[in-house]
Amino acid sequence: MKKGLAIITIIAAFLFSLGLLAWVYAADKVPETIKNDNDKAFFKDGKRTKPAVEFSHLKHQKTYKIDCTECHHLYKDGKNTWKQGNKVQKCNGCHKAADQGKILTLQNGYHKNCKDCHAKMKNEGKKTGPVICAQCHVEAKK
Repeated sequence: MKKGLAIITIIAAFLFSLGLLAWVYAADKVPETIKNDNDKAFFKDGKRTKPAVEFSHLKHQKTYKIDCTECHHLYKDGKNTWKQGNKVQKCNGCHKAADQGKILTLQNGYHKNCKDCHAKMKNEGKKTGPVICAQCHVEAKK
């Protein structure tokens, strides 16, 4: 009986370890870059209003060590309840082209999140990212 219990315990520990490794691997699997090239919020009369923005998601996570909850969020009662490992919804799942009460438009959400963070870093004397239009919205080279 003790031998059977020991075997079951070892198997359970092994399976738990595999699950933990899979979770860690999945959590570490982030897109290298993100580009907002197809969202209708950035088009007017069928034409893009500004060039698409592409940024290094991986660099923000690994090099700059920005916590996932700085960008990813799910607000309930005024608090961000999103945790690393939760499903990541695209920004345009909640943020739309037009105002929706307290929810920022997609454009304003990006601008507030990115530009505010870059400005804060600059004020702290740290290396910072772009804060003016043409630094993010770069024309494609032909």
